[in-house]
Amino acid sequence: MAYWLMKTEPEDFSLDDLKARGQEPWDGIRNYQARNFLRSMQPGDGIFIYHSRVAVPGIVGMAEVVSSARPDPTQFDPHSHYYDSGSSLDKPRWDLVDVAYRRSFRQCISLDSLRNMPEFADSPLVRKGNRLSILPITQSQWQHVLSLVDDGRQ
Repeated sequence: MAYWLMKTEPEDFSLDDLKARGQEPWDGIRNYQARNFLRSMQPGDGIFIYHSRVAVPGIVGMAEVVSSARPDPTQFDPHSHYYDSGSSLDKPRWDLVDVAYRRSFRQCISLDSLRNMPEFADSPLVRKGNRLSILPITQSQWQHVLSLVDDGRQ
């Protein structure tokens, strides 16, 4: 099992939106490194959902990967914001996975608090300028965040 952090802008799609739908294709990824992370995901992998572009960015809950990667159909739709004229059915560039809601946290675990956690010292998440929408999370990071949430410290 692997662990991931997926960023989303809640005005576009929030954890509450995922909760309401239960499961959703995580489409629209248009960065090669993030796409490669998607391709390595397996059903059962854990996900922290991170809200960005908000007053207090941070981890707000959990989801789970429930499908293997497959081509993202939005790349073929000329009416989609995510259309890619260089993609073809024969050679798709972009993938997605299905993600299922698992849990909301009572409080956001803020980026500022993550920056002060030794477990995240080497994480790209806390580095200035990091813009990747999908990042791997170590088992230690995963367990630490869950211990904060379960102990009520966050």
